[in-house]
Amino acid sequence: MLTNKTTNFRHCLKLTTATGLLAMVALPAQAEQWRGWNIHPPGYPNSVALESFAEEVAEKTEGRVEPKVYHNAVLGDQPDAIEQTRSGALDFANFNMGPMGPIVPATNVLSLPFIFSSPEDMYRIMDGEIGERFADALADKNLIALSWFGSGARSLYNTDHPVTSPEDVDGLKVRVMNNDLYVQMIDELGGNATPMAYSEVYQSLKTGVIDGAENNYPSYESSGHYEVAQYYSLTEHLILPECLCIAKSTWTELSEEDQGIVREAAENAAQEQRKLWEEQAQKSREMVLESGVKINEVDDKSVFQEKMQPIYDAFIQEHPDLESLVSDIQNAQK
Repeated sequence: MLTNKTTNFRHCLKLTTATGLLAMVALPAQAEQWRGWNIHPPGYPNSVALESFAEEVAEKTEGRVEPKVYHNAVLGDQPDAIEQTRSGALDFANFNMGPMGPIVPATNVLSLPFIFSSPEDMYRIMDGEIGERFADALADKNLIALSWFGSGARSLYNTDHPVTSPEDVDGLKVRVMNNDLYVQMIDELGGNATPMAYSEVYQSLKTGVIDGAENNYPSYESSGHYEVAQYYSLTEHLILPECLCIAKSTWTELSEEDQGIVREAAENAAQEQRKLWEEQAQKSREMVLESGVKINEVDDKSVFQEKMQPIYDAFIQEHPDLESLVSDIQNAQK
């Protein structure tokens, strides 16, 4: 026979259990905290666009996903961040396609010198069917490309004289990103390619360890390289797209509805980044001109392009499966 004490205890236990279950039902689902990698400082066009992406995703998923952007590469350098995103340790990132080549060989096509004739052509091509083919290659390596950012046109700058012809590069030590195609590019022009970390370039220019480098206007200005290398020559040899990528593991965990929200936010961010980029490029150009930098047009880029033919020939020989991709990009600009 149950005592009153036992009956009261069981009654209280039932009430406690019921209350706990009700509380569990009433609690909202815990938000997914996303970590995003960015090499640029706050306020840079890419950084502003990434922050807009994060805000739009958080708002439109009603807090189910809360992305946070970590600027200035505080979560590691780009090669490390690529691997972290592939493994799902990072959720999303803005990657330049230059250093992506060792991991996703198809993206080396985008690093072929003069493969694009203008940023406008690059955007048009990457937003279409050809861009989807690159996205498929990235997906095979566990990276989902949500949208394509721009990084302007990269040109040569150096400490001693303007570059108007390939002969002006002869003997120059030129810093390039760590990609064999960029090393070959400088070698074909008669220079000595020197891969090194971006953070080391300023001091290396200042002390004469290198004679020059290559980059776009905003990077040339924001890094302070214009202070120590005052000849900027508009070779515009590389027009590299960048991706706003998400880890495949993170993407597959999303509902179909949230996938749609995230992709739309990424496409909106790309449009914002492109607009801000053009504005920043113009401001950077004006700023370096005011500082005394000598900017020179390269009247005949064809002589530079002709020097690149051995690179194309060797690339196709090594990657015959990518020949159609190269020719399709070239034909899309005729």
